Amino acid sequence: MTFKSLTATAILALGVAVAAQAEEVRVYNWSDYIDESLLTKFQEETGIKLIYDVFDSNEVLETKMLAGGSGYDVVVPTGTFLQRQIAAGAFQKLDKSKLPNIKNMWDAISSRTAKYDPDNQYAINYMWGTTGIGINVAKVKEALGEDAPIDSWDLVFKPENMEKLASCGVYFLDAPTEMIPAALKYIGEDPDSHDPDVIAKAEPVYMAIRPYIQKFNSSEYINALANGDICVAVGWSGDVLQARDRAAEADNGVEIAFNAPKEGAQMWFDMMAIPTDAPNPDGAHKFLNFIMDAQNMAAASNYVYYANGNLASQEFLNEDVIGDPAIYPSAEAMDNLFTTTPYDAKVQRVVTRLWTKIKSGT
Repeated sequence: MTFKSLTATAILALGVAVAAQAEEVRVYNWSDYIDESLLTKFQEETGIKLIYDVFDSNEVLETKMLAGGSGYDVVVPTGTFLQRQIAAGAFQKLDKSKLPNIKNMWDAISSRTAKYDPDNQYAINYMWGTTGIGINVAKVKEALGEDAPIDSWDLVFKPENMEKLASCGVYFLDAPTEMIPAALKYIGEDPDSHDPDVIAKAEPVYMAIRPYIQKFNSSEYINALANGDICVAVGWSGDVLQARDRAAEADNGVEIAFNAPKEGAQMWFDMMAIPTDAPNPDGAHKFLNFIMDAQNMAAASNYVYYANGNLASQEFLNEDVIGDPAIYPSAEAMDNLFTTTPYDAKVQRVVTRLWTKIKSGT
């Protein structure tokens, strides 16, 4: 082989290496929502650089998605938002021939997510759970007594309870599509109602307790609960259980518990999807397939304490995850969970205005 051909070969090899090194996948996920060692593992196994950003509300993600040109290859909307964004043309259909690990997914969950994504053409389930109540056990009992209704929406929707809890701190999710249905369920209305007159019935429920809500936030309550800074948070199951475990690890004397209220709690699904204008859809498929590996998905659940939609992962889950009914409810408990569907644009405006009014307290 001549020097010239050697040089050409070396240049070609260098070019391939540079191209491979230059490949990247951009992922936009919820905060505190993955075992970060998986991010390193993905890069090591694929040679693809992973850029991983986080958000803390569906509304933030939706604004990016509907504006177009988000620059992300994989994003993680909740099911109701996914449905609306599919209708708006924000996502591309999955190429399931590139997703051999899709065989690991759980029919019991896929059948429910099909409500938002018929035939699950656009997304895979990442995690699912319930929206309920996280409590600092000692502080709540100190405020309300041993018979505090910790398994009921009464805890946070009865003004006389909230008035007493205000002294130790109460946070609510800044998530109208979760919080308005919860209030409707509490007063015996259809939590999935799209009737503006029914939705309006949530206003007096919130206005009666608004003076006692310290903050609306969809992420800060994790540390606030774990540190003992607040005594109650209406939040997502896995977040509250993360707070429980952080408190236990810190050995700070804070005992945290989570309950899906007995009147009924919302079941939600966080879905991984590929934007229509994803810069690297092939790399996005590689990331989704990586996540659907049974051991990888188990590692994510073991870290965040959320249930996932991957049946094959269950043999690798820690017992305190798979065996905890707050994470993996019994079949009977699951029957009491409800789901919601996305509002159309007109109703969404009603909901947004109502939520703004509730948050401002005016």
